[in-house]
Order: sequence, then C-alpha cells, then structure tokens
Amino acid sequence: MHELAPYAVTDQNSEGRVHPEPRPAARSEFQRDRDRIIHSTAFRRLEYKTQVFVNHEGDLFRTRLTHSIEVAQIARTIARALRVNEDLVEAIALAHDLGHTPFGHAGQDALNTCMKDYGGFEHNLQSLRTVDSLEQRYGGFDGLNLTFETREGILKHCSPHHARELGHLGQRFLDRTRPSLEAQICNLADEVAYNNHDIDDGLRSGLIDLDQLHAVGFFSRHVATVRGEYPAISGRRLIHETVRRMINSLALDLIEETRRRLSTANPGGLADVRSAPPLVAFSPTMNEEGRELKAFLHANLYQHYQVLRMTNKARRIVTDLFGAFLDDPRLLPPQYQRMAEADRPRAIADYIAGMTDRYAIREHRRLFAVGEIWLA
Repeated sequence: MHELAPYAVTDQNSEGRVHPEPRPAARSEFQRDRDRIIHSTAFRRLEYKTQVFVNHEGDLFRTRLTHSIEVAQIARTIARALRVNEDLVEAIALAHDLGHTPFGHAGQDALNTCMKDYGGFEHNLQSLRTVDSLEQRYGGFDGLNLTFETREGILKHCSPHHARELGHLGQRFLDRTRPSLEAQICNLADEVAYNNHDIDDGLRSGLIDLDQLHAVGFFSRHVATVRGEYPAISGRRLIHETVRRMINSLALDLIEETRRRLSTANPGGLADVRSAPPLVAFSPTMNEEGRELKAFLHANLYQHYQVLRMTNKARRIVTDLFGAFLDDPRLLPPQYQRMAEADRPRAIADYIAGMTDRYAIREHRRLFAVGEIWLA
C-alpha cells in the first residue's frame, strides 16, 4: 500500500472490534473486514436484489451486487488519490447495501410503512444490523464482528433516537461530528455510481432516450466531446464512452475539491477530520450539475409509468407478506419463528429485508396464489 496521509484510518488508530480477536497474520484489519463481507450470505443475495429494475426484467441491468462493486472501484480510486485507506473504503462500499430490501426503494418504503408502529425500517440501520447480528458464521459471536470504522461507514444516516440506542457508534449524529474521510468518500462514490449507471440502465431499457438527455447539461457536454473525438460512433459505444467520461469528471472534481478543503483545514490526524466540516465534496459547479441530473432521473426514469407499475406491485408484495406473517408467525421459517418470540415485527422485517426480488415474488405466490396451494 502507498504511504497514507496522517489523517487516514490505519490498523494502529482503529477503535477495533466489539469482540477482541487476534490480529490477522497476512492481511490488514480492513482486508479482514472486506473478506468477511464478501463471504457473507447477505452479500451473495445482492446478486438478485434490484437497483431500479426488478431482477427478472433483464440480465444486463444493475443489481445491488454489481452496484456495490462499482462503488468500491470508484471509492478506491478516490481513496488512493487522497492517500487514505483503500481497504477500508472497499469494505464500506461492499457492505453499504447489505440491508436493502427486495425491489429497491419501493420495498424499503413499503416495509417502513409496515413497521411504522414498531420502530420503523431504514436500510442503513438494517445493513448495520446484518453485519452486527443477523449473519451467523462464527463460533465466538453473532454477526461479522467488523471494525468500528467499517461499521461507522455503513451507517450513513441515523435519527437521534436510534443514535442514542447505538451508543458510541451513533454518538457522532448527536454531536454533529463527521466520520472518517474513508466513510465520506464512500458516501459520494455511491452517488457517482448510481446516478451514472441509472442513465446507462435507463437508456438500455428504452425508458429514456438520448434526445431527452440532451436537456441535461452535464450529459450533453460529454456526449458532444465523444462525438467530436469519434464522429461515426453510435449505439452502446456512444453511451459507454459518455458515461465513463461523466464518472471520470465527477471523480476528478471530487478529488480536487477535497484536496482544496484538506489544504484549508490542514487536519493533523483522524480526530481533526471528525471535528472539521465535511471535507469530501464536489465543487459548487458540479453540485449544481448533479442536482440537474438527479431531477432529470427522478422525473423521467424513477417516475416513468412502467417503473411505477412495477414498484406498485413491489409495495403490494411486501405489504401482503408482512401482514400474513404478522397475523400468523407460524408461516415463517423456523429460524424466524424463534426470533419472532422476542420481537415479532422486527423478525418479520429481518426476513423480508433478506429476501431477493425473485424469492419475495415466489414467497408471495406460495402464500396467496390459490392455484399453487399444493406447492407451499
């Protein structure tokens, strides 16, 4: 690894693990975190959890798994340029969506509505719950026993109520301090990845087209550059060349603006990063272009009638499953029946959140499709 900046997270300044373990012999503490995440059941399930399009709608659209890998690649590039811990950003990026429900944000919103009288549901908290307790792979503890810094990076948002429940891990939300630079990088690398890849998937699906995107300044500028360099280019090559340039522009802008802020703040160590204003950021110009791009995607892709039809079905599936299990927890698999004895709504939320898109559809069919009554 290249020489790290004095404000980077290292094995030496890490706050460690909840359950002490011997130091790894041939890897860093954050490589160990990454490896545990990759080998987890929740990580494998991301292959069949949706981004925008439901899993069965096409083989080439992004899933939570491919998105997480793309976030990790972008975040590592930025981390190396800023001389902070690449292994930590990779671990955070690969784990940040582990708590996502099936059917993307529609599934999360539906499950949150179902849980409104039982503490609510939020995917960042569920990702933390997954790595802290739901994964059961090790003899000495529940969960993956990840380092404090990886867990801190997973928890991007948190209400004051939940922050108090989390103790030291949630204290920064009460004190209004910042997480590590590595966590801040992952947060914005996530944004870079999903905005640009939603454009790619939206174009591939045919729900948006190039003519519409020309109204977005950031896109039209880059597509003009590509056509200037390759006058005969068209189709998928044109889209790929444009999207990769957009990602590169965002990453470079983020690096330069962050360097400028680091030069001004001059943090001497990790404690200075935590007490400073946000240090990882886009320039004001890029922020404005990002807002324009998000507004376009919201109006033309996320609110497209074909997407809304699918998300409406998704909400109904999640709501129906929650109601059935709440009425009769004996319908749950044995592991979740045992968990339901202590907290039935939360056990049901854990079960549904862990489902893939196709498993949730299949489970709904088993419970509600009369024609398949003998297949249950």
